[in-house]
Amino acid sequence: MILYLGTSSLVKLYLDEPHSALVREWAAEAEIIATCRVAYTEIIAALDIRFRQEDLSRTEYDSLVNAFSRDWPHFAVIDFDDMEAGRLVNKYGLRRFDALHLSAAKIVKECRGGLSFVFSSVDKRLREAAAAEGMRVVES
Repeated sequence: MILYLGTSSLVKLYLDEPHSALVREWAAEAEIIATCRVAYTEIIAALDIRFRQEDLSRTEYDSLVNAFSRDWPHFAVIDFDDMEAGRLVNKYGLRRFDALHLSAAKIVKECRGGLSFVFSSVDKRLREAAAAEGMRVVES
């Protein structure tokens, strides 16, 4: 199985949030974990926000950034199609990074070979758009 994680789901591999255990279970079962290349910056930014809000200590922040940076090369990091992302914004009213993720997920789904494909995001509008684009979607 290829598990595509939008940033809101990918961050659950590193932070304890609602449904983090479930996302970690899916990740353990997946043969491939895929995400869009913009997720690196988005995850670092999310961790930075949590640190600045004092939800994470300096030690926790540094540890999470290091763990994520070590894991990054093991993800299938997918580029996006900017024209397709623009179409997805217009079609579904997606936010810019959600459209980039859905564009990247569509590339993965089309090139998945014989593997099953599952899309995960916390964002309801993004999940609905992914389902409308023919993806099997799980809520995280």
